Amino acid sequence: MAKDTQIHVKKELLDPNFAPKPYTAPASTRPAAFIDLSSSDSDSDSDDDDNARKKRRMAESAVLPVGFLDPLPQPSSEQLPLALPSTAAPIAKQFWKAGDYEDAPSGDWGYSNGGMDHVRVHPRFLHSNATSHKWALGAFAELMDNSLDEVCNGATYVNIDMVKSKQDGGKMLLIEDNGGGMDPEKMRHCVSLGYSAKSKMADTIGQYGNGFKTSTMRLGADVIVFSRCRGKNGLRSTQSIGLLSYTFLRSTGKEDIVVPMLDYERSGQDWIKIIRSSVYDWDRNVETILQWSPFSSEDELLWQFNQIQDQGTRIIIYNIWEDDEGLLELDFDTDPHDIQIRGVNRDEKNIDMAKKYPNSKHFLTYRHSLKSYAAILYLRIPPGFRIILRGKDVEHHNIVNDMMMSQEITYRPQPSTTEEIPKNLNMVATVTVGFVKDAKAHIDVQGFNVYHKNRLIKPFWRVWHPPGSDGRGVIGVLEADFVEPAHDKQGFERTTVLSKLEARLIQMQKTYWTTNCHKIGYAPRVNKKVNQREISPDSFPRGSRSKTRNFTSSDKTPIKFGDKGSNSRRLNGKGDAKRTTKQPNRTEQPLSSDEYLSDDDRRNTSKKHHNGSSSKDVFSKDGSHRLSGLRSRKGEEDYTPEMPSRTTRNSKSQENGLNDAGNSPSNSSSSLLDRLELENLRLKERLKRKEEEVLGDLLNDLNKEKERSQSLEAQLQETGQKHEELAKELESLIDIFSEERQRRDIEEENLRRSMKEASNTIKELLEKMRVLERSCNTK
Repeated sequence: MAKDTQIHVKKELLDPNFAPKPYTAPASTRPAAFIDLSSSDSDSDSDDDDNARKKRRMAESAVLPVGFLDPLPQPSSEQLPLALPSTAAPIAKQFWKAGDYEDAPSGDWGYSNGGMDHVRVHPRFLHSNATSHKWALGAFAELMDNSLDEVCNGATYVNIDMVKSKQDGGKMLLIEDNGGGMDPEKMRHCVSLGYSAKSKMADTIGQYGNGFKTSTMRLGADVIVFSRCRGKNGLRSTQSIGLLSYTFLRSTGKEDIVVPMLDYERSGQDWIKIIRSSVYDWDRNVETILQWSPFSSEDELLWQFNQIQDQGTRIIIYNIWEDDEGLLELDFDTDPHDIQIRGVNRDEKNIDMAKKYPNSKHFLTYRHSLKSYAAILYLRIPPGFRIILRGKDVEHHNIVNDMMMSQEITYRPQPSTTEEIPKNLNMVATVTVGFVKDAKAHIDVQGFNVYHKNRLIKPFWRVWHPPGSDGRGVIGVLEADFVEPAHDKQGFERTTVLSKLEARLIQMQKTYWTTNCHKIGYAPRVNKKVNQREISPDSFPRGSRSKTRNFTSSDKTPIKFGDKGSNSRRLNGKGDAKRTTKQPNRTEQPLSSDEYLSDDDRRNTSKKHHNGSSSKDVFSKDGSHRLSGLRSRKGEEDYTPEMPSRTTRNSKSQENGLNDAGNSPSNSSSSLLDRLELENLRLKERLKRKEEEVLGDLLNDLNKEKERSQSLEAQLQETGQKHEELAKELESLIDIFSEERQRRDIEEENLRRSMKEASNTIKELLEKMRVLERSCNTK
C-alpha cells in the first residue's frame, strides 16, 4: 500500500498538465507530517507484520487528506490546462524571431523517477535545432530524403502540395508518401532526438535522426503526422497520430517537449484504440490534438487515413513562417505547380536569364524554386519513383546533359593519416567537367554539383575565385561518398579530405579553362612566365615611351632584361654606367634625358658639376667612366644583338672624343650635360606648347559638346511641345470623330425609322390596290 501511495504522489508531481493546490495540514496533525513516505520499511522493531501494517495505516490517515489516494477523477474542461488563459507572450510569426521564448516559472527539479534524473529538453530547443536550416528548401530536401529511403519498403512516390485549413482557410504544407509507414514505436522515435535506424543501412540518406524535427520546425511552427503501418511477423496493422506543436508548448508555458499521440490497432475491419495508461490520458491527448491542430473532431483526424490506404505517412505542416513584411515565407501563388521562397534568394534578373538560357536554368533558379532544386536533388532516381509537386511530376534532370565538350576525370582520395582512410579503400570519384551549353554567351555560370550517397550536398560549389572572367562556364558533377556531410546536408564537414578534394577540383577547373576557353570566345591564355620577362610600355616613364617604341618599331623582338632589379634601376636612372672597351663593334647609344634621366637626377648632377664636385660622380673607384643618372647596357643579359642600334648626329664624334681625350673625361661629360640640359629645355618647351594645344583642343571640343547638348535639349523641348500639341490635336480629332459617329448613328436610326414607315405605307397602298382590283373584278 505504501509503495502504491508513493507512485501516485510522484505521478501527480511530475504531471506537466496538473498543478495541485498546496496542502496545509491541520494543527493537530502537523507533527505527523514528518513521517517518511519514501520507504516501505517500518521504524518499529516488532516482527509482527499486522501491527506494522496497522501503524502505517494510522500514520497515513493522519497525514493525507481524505480521498487523497482514491483514483484521480476526470477533471472538467474548465480545469484542463489547455483551456486556461495563456500568460506567455504571443508567438512571433517570423522564424528567426520565434526563438525569443519567455520562460514560465521553473518547476520542481527535486523529484525524479526511480531516483535517477533525466535530461529535460526545453521547447526552445525545437527552434534552435531548426536554425541549422538557413535555407528553407533544404528543409524540404530532408523530408524528401525520408520518402526516398522508403523505396525499400515499397514507396513509389512522394507528394508535396499546399492544402487549406477548414478552420481558418490558412495555407498548410502536405508531404506524403506510400512507404512502409511507422508503427507506434517508430513514431515515438521519429519525434524524439537522435534515433536513427538508417545509420547502419548502406543505401539510405538519413543517418542522424534529426531531420524530421529540424525540417518541419523550419517550415512551420506546428506539424501533425499520420502514419499507417502494415503488420509484420504476425502482428496487426497499426496507425498513429502525433502532434509536435511549438505553438502549443509556448502558449501553455511548457518546460518540456510534450507530444500528444494517439495509436490504433486493426481488428478485422475496425480500428480499436491502443490505450497505454488510462482512458483519461487518451481523452486528454485527443482534446489536446483537436485544440491545437487544424482539425475539429476525431472523425476528421481518422478521415486523413483514408488518403493513405494500406500504408504510408502523411505530414501536415501549418502555421507556416512569415517574412518581415508579413507575407508567407513560401510563395504558392507565382507558379501553381511550384513552391518558391521569397527574399534574398529570389533574383528577378536570374529568372529572366533562365528564360533566355534554358541550359543554365537550374543554376539560375534552384535557390528560390523547389521544382528546380528537386529536379537536381538526386543523381539517380529509383525506377518507378515519382516526385510530385502540387499535382505535377518533377522531371529529373542530370546536369551532365547541360554540358558540352565534357571530360571525365577519376579522382582517388589519398589519405595522409590513418584517420582519413575511407571505409572502402577502392572508393573513387568520377568527375565530369565541361562547359555549360550557354557558355558562349559568357554568363557567369560555374561550379561543381557534389553528391553524397546520391543526394546533392553542395549545389554548384564555386571552388575557384579568379579575378575577371576566368573560369566562367565550367561546371562539373561528382559523387563523393568519402566525405562526411554536415547535419543539415547543405555542406560537408571541414576535414583534410575535403580540403584535398577542393584543391584538386580547383586544379581541374584551371586546367580545363586554360585549355579550352578559346573555344567559347575568350582570348587564349598564354604562359604568364614569358609575359613577365617582356617589357610592358607602361613600365617606362612617360617621356621615354615614344622613344622606347622607336627601339622596337623596326624589329618585333621585345627587349628583355636579366632581372627585375636591373630593370627597375635602369628605369629609375640610378645605375652605374661603365664604358665598354672590349666590344669595339658595338655602337653606343646616345643617351637622352627623357629615356633614362629624371628631372631630379639632372638637377643634382648639374649642381654637382657647377660646384666642382663632378669628379666623384664621373669616375668610379676602379677608374671606369661613371655618369650619375645614366646607365649603359652591360653584359649579354642586358643586350639583345637583334635590336637595331639607333645612330644620331655626332654619335661617332662623341665616341671618338671620349676615346681620344681619355685623360680629360670631365670636359666631355660637362659638354654632354650641357647638350642634355639644352635638349631638356627644348623638350619642355615643346611639351608645354603641346599641352597648350591639347588643352585648347579639349576646350574647343568641350564647348562644341556643350553647344551640341544645348541644341539637343532645345530640340528635345521643341519635340516635346510638338508631341503635346499633336496629342491635343489627336484628342480633339477623337472627340470630333466620336461626335460625328454619334450624329451618324442618329441619322441612321432616323433613316431606318423613315424607311420602315415608308415600307409600311407601301404595304398599305398595295393592300388597298388589291382590294380595289377585287372590287373591280367582281363588278
